[in-house]
Amino acid sequence: MKETGESGSTKNKTVILLLIILLTLLWFVGEILVSYHWMKVNRYPVQVRNLRYADTVTDAGFKMVVISDLHDHEFGKDNEKLIRCVKEQDPEMIILDGDMLNEDSKSDEVPVRLVKGLAEIASVYYALGNHELDYIGTAEGKKMQKHPENSELVKDLTDAGACVLEEGYRDVEIGGCKVRIGGMYEYAFALDGDNSAENLTGDVRDFLEEFQNTDRYKIMLCHRPDSFVFGDASDYWKIDLVISGHDHGGQVVIPFKGGLYGGDQGWFPPYVHGLYRTGRIRLFVTSGLSSEKQKLPRWNNRPEIAVLNVH
Repeated sequence: MKETGESGSTKNKTVILLLIILLTLLWFVGEILVSYHWMKVNRYPVQVRNLRYADTVTDAGFKMVVISDLHDHEFGKDNEKLIRCVKEQDPEMIILDGDMLNEDSKSDEVPVRLVKGLAEIASVYYALGNHELDYIGTAEGKKMQKHPENSELVKDLTDAGACVLEEGYRDVEIGGCKVRIGGMYEYAFALDGDNSAENLTGDVRDFLEEFQNTDRYKIMLCHRPDSFVFGDASDYWKIDLVISGHDHGGQVVIPFKGGLYGGDQGWFPPYVHGLYRTGRIRLFVTSGLSSEKQKLPRWNNRPEIAVLNVH
C-alpha cells in the first residue's frame, strides 16, 4: 500500500528537523573544541604620549605578548605549540597574567615548563592569580598564601626564569623605553561600601603609592580587572596601563552580544576582553587560553595570544 503524500511530507519534515538538531549539536560541540584547542593571535596597538625614552633614543616602542588563564591546559607536549606561537611574534617582553594552573593541580609542572620555554625567547613577567594563591594555600597553608613570595611555587617559577611580581615591581629599559612593571592581586580600593581608593590602607596602599611615584611608563599586571574598574580606583591611581585576565572573555561569547558572564562584573560584563579606557587608566583584558573544568565550557571563544604594540 502506497504512503499518502501527507505522510511522506511529515516524514521529510521529521528528517529535516533531526538534521537541523544534529547539525546544531555538532556546531555547539565544535565551538567548544575550537575554544580550547585552536589558538588565535590578536594584535592591539597601544598608542601613548608619555613614553619616556632612553637618553640615546628618540623614537622607540616595544612589543609584548600577554597570555593568561591556562589552567594547566597544554597545547602540544609541554606546550610546545604555545611556545612556538609566542616565539613567532618576536616579543621583547612576555606577560603571564595568572591562573596558569588550577588550585587543585597536583603539581606546578605545566606553568614551570612553560616558563622555561618562554624564558628562552624574552623576559618573562608573571603575576599571580586566584588559582596560584589558592594552590599555595592548599599546598603550604594559609600563612604562606598571604606571603606567596616565599612559597615553593614562586621559587619554582623564579628558578625557571620568570620574574614573579606580587606587590612588587621592576624598573626596566625595553625597546628604548623606560618602563616600570609591577604586579598585584588585591583590590586597588578599600572594601568600605563605597570602593574608595582614597580610604585604602595597609601594604597595598604603600605599594601603589611607591609604584606610581616615577616618570617611567607604568604597567601593572593585575589578574582581576575588578581590582581597578570598581569604585574610583582608575581615576585615583596614576598608572598608565593595567593588564588583566581572569574572566575568560565572558566564558561563553554570544554572537553580536559579547561575553556572557564575568564574575563580580555579573552578566554581560563590560570589561572582559579588549583594550579600554577607564578613568585615567588604559586597561587591557585578555580572554585567556582555557578554563577550569568546573565552569561552563568556553564557547565561541578561541584561546588568545595577545600581542600589545606599545608606541
